[in-house]
Amino acid sequence: MQHRSPAAATASGAASTAAAMAPGVSGVEPAVTLDQVPRWSDPDQRLYTPSSSPAAADAADGGSEPAASAFLSFSDPLTGDDGGAAGGGRAGASRFPVDHEINSRIYLWRGHPWNMEVDAVVNSTNESLDEAHSSPGLHSAAGSGLAEECATLGGCRTGMAKMTNAYDLPARKVIHTVGPKYAVKYHTAAENALSHCYRSCLELLIEDGLESIAMGCIYTEAKNYPREPAAHVAIRTVRRFLEKQKGKIAGVIFCITSSSDTEIYKRLLPLYFPRDKQEEETAVSKLPADVGDENGETVIDERKIRIRPLPAGAADRTVPAAPLDLPVESGLASSRNAFKLDSYLDPSFMSLIKDPDVRRKEQWEKSSQAQKGFNYARLLGYGDIGFPPLSAAEEYSLHSRYLAKANSLNLSEIAEMKIIYRGGVDSEGRPVMVVVGAHFLLRCLDLERFVLHVVKEFEPLIQKPYTIVYLHSAASLQPQPDLGFMKRIQQILGRKHQRNLHGIYMLHPTLGLRTAILGMQLLIDGEVWKKVVYVDRLVQLFRYVPREQLTIPDFVFQHDLEVNGGRGMIVDPRTKHIYQRPSG
Repeated sequence: MQHRSPAAATASGAASTAAAMAPGVSGVEPAVTLDQVPRWSDPDQRLYTPSSSPAAADAADGGSEPAASAFLSFSDPLTGDDGGAAGGGRAGASRFPVDHEINSRIYLWRGHPWNMEVDAVVNSTNESLDEAHSSPGLHSAAGSGLAEECATLGGCRTGMAKMTNAYDLPARKVIHTVGPKYAVKYHTAAENALSHCYRSCLELLIEDGLESIAMGCIYTEAKNYPREPAAHVAIRTVRRFLEKQKGKIAGVIFCITSSSDTEIYKRLLPLYFPRDKQEEETAVSKLPADVGDENGETVIDERKIRIRPLPAGAADRTVPAAPLDLPVESGLASSRNAFKLDSYLDPSFMSLIKDPDVRRKEQWEKSSQAQKGFNYARLLGYGDIGFPPLSAAEEYSLHSRYLAKANSLNLSEIAEMKIIYRGGVDSEGRPVMVVVGAHFLLRCLDLERFVLHVVKEFEPLIQKPYTIVYLHSAASLQPQPDLGFMKRIQQILGRKHQRNLHGIYMLHPTLGLRTAILGMQLLIDGEVWKKVVYVDRLVQLFRYVPREQLTIPDFVFQHDLEVNGGRGMIVDPRTKHIYQRPSG
């Protein structure tokens, strides 16, 4: 590979980027060589900072797409006061230290890989390797020979990769790989399959004696994989692979075609490929709690086998050698007696530390004991609240998965039901979330999609102190969720929700609601549910949240008049303005 000065890299990178952003100007796009692509370690790549405006980032990419300010961005709920341990901690050692040799092999390119003059380009496809499901533009650029060769390969399994000739492309080879379909409950399996896609491509590259590769985003919208979590997997897998094989690879080019992916990659690359100590130290607190194993795959505790070392002196003990000329009967007896080896070795040698089966049995026992203790809750109709609590890292992982799924879906039909919606601010300037109990139509509501909507709507609020206003007016006429459902939502929202929630103002509480809140205080989380403030009249609610900061349904005013008989207030039916009733 030729080496360039930073100035030359900047000039050539800008020129080639401009050419890539204006396709069709000269009819045929020229091939882009590796020397024309800016390295990640080049000075011009440092011009971007995560605080840069979306418009500036988009302008730098040369695109005219919408601003990238609202792309999937996961703020770690564990980076608060109590999150250092689970998330790596600010004072902990870096899991991805600065490595200038690795950084010099990383490139970031805005454009399709088909124009790259490299050893291999990656095609994200399906298991049949057909043209219809391949990366856009590949087959038209490569010619009909590519599809003909793909038809002879017999397909490809998810997570695996196969190589073909590149035909009319500037590259020498095309590596085809099959990304996974994404579902929240199979998050770990999808992560590991996607990681294996990237690793399989790199392994094929080395096996064929090639050195440079251009990789587009293997995850696709059709398979519902959230873009930011997928980018984490892609970048960390490449980093782990280069740590072991950097001497065999000259360049890995991340090819991105949209402003959203540009913003995501420029924000995440410094976490896994820090260019100086400052970026390395920042990454310690920004990286997710789980960054995978030595290959970048998600660690599954149940599959880990850890063997304790032999005790001191055990290695010196010898087992008596058996005679070589034993009769058959004696040989069998000797084989049976061989199981007495544990008399010479520490029995813990063959034991597992935190054996998954033992741990699972303990969890079942705890859950069983908890459920026995909560039987009366189910008898009262409060639901199943006996499932065990989650650790901080488990809560963060659960929240991240739900947020990623919520951001990838259109939940407009849930939003239109107006069960939860943003209000203004309370009397002390905290943002307000309004919850309307009567709108919670349990019989015709998809609860899983509703939970995703809740996570998506609450995410901007729970980053700082906020308030909830719950309108229970006429809600007793509708079936309401049980305590088990409420406990699950609380776990999904995570600890930052618990810490930053200032108060829950409940309007028009009934005896049933007060009983349910008492149950949640005693059985679920006293810290959160002791923040409940009961409000019997609208006038009282407006002391906490000004009238102009709330959008209140008409039936709430009517319910207030029916319940309170208009005590203390008069409602203008046309403007919904509240007047104090004169005393006496």
